[in-house]
Amino acid sequence: MSVSTAPTDTAPPPPAMSGVTLAPVSFAPIAKQADPSVVTINVIVDQIVETWGGRKMRREGKGLGTGFIVDKDGTILTNNHVVAEGGTEAQAISVKLSNGKELPARVVGRDQPTDIAVIHIDAKGLDLKPLTLGDSDRIDVGDWVVAIGNPFGLDHTVSQGIISAKGRTKEDVPLDPAGFYDFMQTDASINPGNSGGPLLNLRCEVIGINSAIRANANGVGFAIPINMVKQLLPMLLRDGKVVRSAIGVRIADVRELSDDDKKELAISGDKGAVVEYVAGGGPADNAGIKVGDVITAFNGKDVARGKELQWMASTAGVGKTVAVKVVRQGKLQDVKITLGLLEAPPSRRLP
Repeated sequence: MSVSTAPTDTAPPPPAMSGVTLAPVSFAPIAKQADPSVVTINVIVDQIVETWGGRKMRREGKGLGTGFIVDKDGTILTNNHVVAEGGTEAQAISVKLSNGKELPARVVGRDQPTDIAVIHIDAKGLDLKPLTLGDSDRIDVGDWVVAIGNPFGLDHTVSQGIISAKGRTKEDVPLDPAGFYDFMQTDASINPGNSGGPLLNLRCEVIGINSAIRANANGVGFAIPINMVKQLLPMLLRDGKVVRSAIGVRIADVRELSDDDKKELAISGDKGAVVEYVAGGGPADNAGIKVGDVITAFNGKDVARGKELQWMASTAGVGKTVAVKVVRQGKLQDVKITLGLLEAPPSRRLP
């Protein structure tokens, strides 16, 4: 599979004036370029429902979502919950292209903790138009974005807005507490059926996958940063799943500690992840990590918050030995940790 990634010279952004990038006169060029790459996903799932009297019965349920083409061979990105609602993989999946042609699809790989899924259609005889995957780290709060999807079955609906915030977590959205989330928040209109669709920058590059909304709010939607997706995509294509690595600790943000706790641990500043628990016989324990240590860097990258460490540790690779910087009672130490396997905790679906 050959996925097109940024940079690209297609659809350049508007010129900057006095440090400000102007909004385009029209978003139509982005919509026209991206729309042929956006697909409607229909799924059929078997559901077990409880009837009056406590009896259980099986019935067929239907679902709707969005996806987008990422290569000419028929690879499509979408959300896990589109093709496996409630953790049960769909019995049948069909994809409708922008020209109305409908094709069966199969799941190639999916990852519930990040809500990412890859599906595939037979591209023989089709001239598919893949979207370019951009760089979500370069998007800023206030930047213009465009969403395309199928809200309530209204296929190929285009909406525009801005990036409202970055770094939203599972605490901000009622999702699987065992998941890994670092959402971008947008006020581009997102509704049920938009799930799995692309969030685009002004270069018509995908910078996120539209995934969630706050049901009690208007104009509050959330997208998975595409850089997270790009890290996991090779594993999903190769293995059909994501195998995560682990340090073997429980951590908290330094910024969440009280002044008394910081004083006791001789911690200065607000950056880093403080170790609250070390699993006996685990990678961190074997490397000499202690409760109260503050991890400030992992594998050559600074650690500002615990969620950053969690993500880096989980994607580094089982069996890999990495360099970790630790502050213990005010003194910096360099430690080598050989990562173990992250045992997946049981997930649960929140209302």
